[in-house]
Amino acid sequence: MVLSGPPGHAWFEEDILDISLSILDRSLNHRQDPSTDVSNRNDPIYVCRVISAMVNSNDEKGVVEGKWSGNYRSGTNPLHWSGSVTILRKWYRGRYKPIRYGQCWVFAGVMCTVLRSLGIPTRVITNFNSAHDTNINLSIDKYIDVSGKTLHLTEDSVWNFHVWNESWFTRRDLGSFYDGWQVLDATPQEKSKGIYRCGPASTRAIKEGDVNLDYDSSFVFAAVNADCVTWIHHSNKRKERIYSNTRKIGKFISTKAVGTNTRVDVTDNYKYPEGSSKEREVYKKALKLLRVRNTGRRKKVTKPRRRLPVAWRQNMRATTRKPTVSGKLKLDASPVIGQDILLTLALQNLTADFKTIKVKLKASAVLYTRKPKAEILQWSRSVQLGSEEAKEISFKITYSQYKNALLDDRKILVTAVCETRQGASLLLEKDIVLQDPLLTIEVLGPTVVHKATTVLVTFTNPLSEVVTDCVLRAEGSGLLKEQLNINVARMAPMETSTAEFEIIPYKSGIRQLQVDLACIQFSNIKGFVMLDVAPAQ
Repeated sequence: MVLSGPPGHAWFEEDILDISLSILDRSLNHRQDPSTDVSNRNDPIYVCRVISAMVNSNDEKGVVEGKWSGNYRSGTNPLHWSGSVTILRKWYRGRYKPIRYGQCWVFAGVMCTVLRSLGIPTRVITNFNSAHDTNINLSIDKYIDVSGKTLHLTEDSVWNFHVWNESWFTRRDLGSFYDGWQVLDATPQEKSKGIYRCGPASTRAIKEGDVNLDYDSSFVFAAVNADCVTWIHHSNKRKERIYSNTRKIGKFISTKAVGTNTRVDVTDNYKYPEGSSKEREVYKKALKLLRVRNTGRRKKVTKPRRRLPVAWRQNMRATTRKPTVSGKLKLDASPVIGQDILLTLALQNLTADFKTIKVKLKASAVLYTRKPKAEILQWSRSVQLGSEEAKEISFKITYSQYKNALLDDRKILVTAVCETRQGASLLLEKDIVLQDPLLTIEVLGPTVVHKATTVLVTFTNPLSEVVTDCVLRAEGSGLLKEQLNINVARMAPMETSTAEFEIIPYKSGIRQLQVDLACIQFSNIKGFVMLDVAPAQ
């Protein structure tokens, strides 16, 4: 997750403006018609769409190549990047060969630096529970089988978080009502007019449900305001609708505060309060506009074009009945990498009738896009509940069970399907994110321009096994002219190690030093410290 833009005024770094202009000159628009392209560069809408396409490498051999799974041996793990300057310089010095690899926060960080260097006010935005609505119908349908396994019956998905950009400018093409922050997204998800890019979409248009306006406002609206519908796919191919959640998508939409590292919540810029009548009114307005666009006819559409099967309609009506069983998955303690994960499944009978509940539980390692990649645990059992009785079932996921399946994201999804003969099924889910090992940074002395200062980094191996081949990376605008790499050969189980290096600041003012520790067993162990660098004496 990224809340901030590039650290330490990266857009003022030496050669970044020249690199940003080179990105414009490498675009498909410039190669096809250089004079028209240059004459259009006074228009921020035009520039932003060109940069949105050029930051990813999908269409125009741009700056960053995306990759979301597998190994990253042929490039750099997206979690290991600490800033955009290194990426831009590698692309420029490597004769414009796409840099491997990036994910959403990398694309957003690079685009933020480029647009700021070109004079367009830009910031980085993080959206939690972000919807990827491939068919733009404002509904994210999730299907699981009776064991709790996610079925890929649709391309729709909900990412734990997604990162994009906002730029500030007027919208002469739409009118002054839509001036202000405009959403841009360089992550290659869907094509916009034939090219992988997104925006600029006015945040005002998104909040008001004006999904018929340029550019890509319908896609961004769905990312923050789609409804989630969950189905259980039974063995007889019957689909049972478990619930529809109108409040899950678009949570804690955030950016970095100006001048500090605190979080600023900007959710109100994107939508009216969840559950309010105005929010539902805007959702219905957006849905109507999309149906008109999809059918090509300006008439009121009151029902889906294809009638649902009888069994589906019955299940949808059944979900309005009063539930007979409730439940929750709970963590007993904060989950830490290298330790067992302790959980509790709590169930309660809400009726006076005796019930037998068949529980099928599954735990899987997942990406931040919530795509399952490896199964960790699976078990089933029957739980008997008397009249209004509550029971708790404790279980654990041991380190030995998850250590070989855990991905760089260190995320685990636990799913429990609870079935009763007397009523509809109950689905419970729990997202688990394992905590990082401790990493501390200490600057041993004052920081002054052109004077060396020692930095001491302390970190602990949290595992009960030897860790080898770790790399400590340090980066900081105005502090280090190039990324610094230090090899850490070996760490014994639970051993605390230190590494020292020197920085010679070359710019005064408030500066941010970032440190990243990475190895095979764990990655993305990041820390930072803010330094007030005094002018040369």
